[in-house]
Amino acid sequence: MESTEIQYVSDEHGNAVAVIVPIELWREIASERETAYLLSSETMKRRLLEARQRQDGIAFEEACEKLGI
Repeated sequence: MESTEIQYVSDEHGNAVAVIVPIELWREIASERETAYLLSSETMKRRLLEARQRQDGIAFEEACEKLGI
């Protein structure tokens, strides 16, 4: 069963001190933060956009074979 409910952890005075979030939500948040960080650099932003438009390349399996993994 997958929980989508956010849980709050409180101290002895009832003050919220932490949050428990479902792992899928956490992964989404982490991914968005990483993307925002990369896009904050004009150089990285340009490189990411160029890579996204690239049409050439090799298959994942071929890359693994070339790397010996």
